[in-house]
Amino acid sequence: MRRFTPAGSVLTSLVACLFAILTTQPAHAGEYVSDKYIDLLFGTRSYEVWVPTGYVAGQRIPLVVALHGCTHTPRQFAGLTRFNQLADRENFLIVYPMQNLLANLTGCWNFAYTSNQTRGSGEPALLMQIVDKVKARFSVDDSRIYVGGVSAGAVMTSILMACYSEVFAAAMVASGGMYKAVTNQLDVGTARMNGSSYSPDQRGIEAWQCSGSAVPRPTPVIVFHGGQDSVVAPVNGEQVIAQFAQTNDLADDGVDNDSVRNVPTSTAGFISPGGLAYTVRDYVYNGKQLL
Repeated sequence: MRRFTPAGSVLTSLVACLFAILTTQPAHAGEYVSDKYIDLLFGTRSYEVWVPTGYVAGQRIPLVVALHGCTHTPRQFAGLTRFNQLADRENFLIVYPMQNLLANLTGCWNFAYTSNQTRGSGEPALLMQIVDKVKARFSVDDSRIYVGGVSAGAVMTSILMACYSEVFAAAMVASGGMYKAVTNQLDVGTARMNGSSYSPDQRGIEAWQCSGSAVPRPTPVIVFHGGQDSVVAPVNGEQVIAQFAQTNDLADDGVDNDSVRNVPTSTAGFISPGGLAYTVRDYVYNGKQLL
């Protein structure tokens, strides 16, 4: 028996098929792919993925989650850091999530709210859903997923590294603060200028607990902080180091026994090509560079 379809339905079906084909085509290397994640509980966040020039579908490569600071957009952050050029050279994907201005008028990640400092809740949960969505579309090496941010994005990085440590191979915290540096918006200004009033050791324990205190696995963190930073005081960088040293001490063997300590194993001074002096402190324990 033959089945006849009205002409209008045929046209609709053709349009639907064409749309499906177009939206499932692989992204071209060397370009941005824009998308968004919608959550009925926590809201919507858009994001952009930079696909490196050497990307080949099916060939699993690293993924970097790059979190912008206040007032920045993903593309401004990309221009500031030149991450895309580095991604093209080293062949890795970058996802740039964008804060929703309805969630924060200045575009800051809302790291000060307790709902955003736990696993499976708020903005950290949204960001993890974005990671999962990128993994579903692109060829990502699960063992090489990294996260990094600047300013408010750096504090959110500390939260993600605390509460989802099994996901990330390493993290970068630049001009930021430690996990749960503040627990309400009113304390942000004071912590920014004077450091957190909370103990980095206690926050380090809580960070380890946030990931579920599961399989011990120390996670490397690199911390950048300007010695004359007038916006986010350098003491915040010191607290990040102290907090993650405590977290990694517990993650190393499940015991608070100073197997990883907030004591650098080496310190060296350098001069940048631009003539600026900087100091590098390494924290290597059990043969692993952890800070």
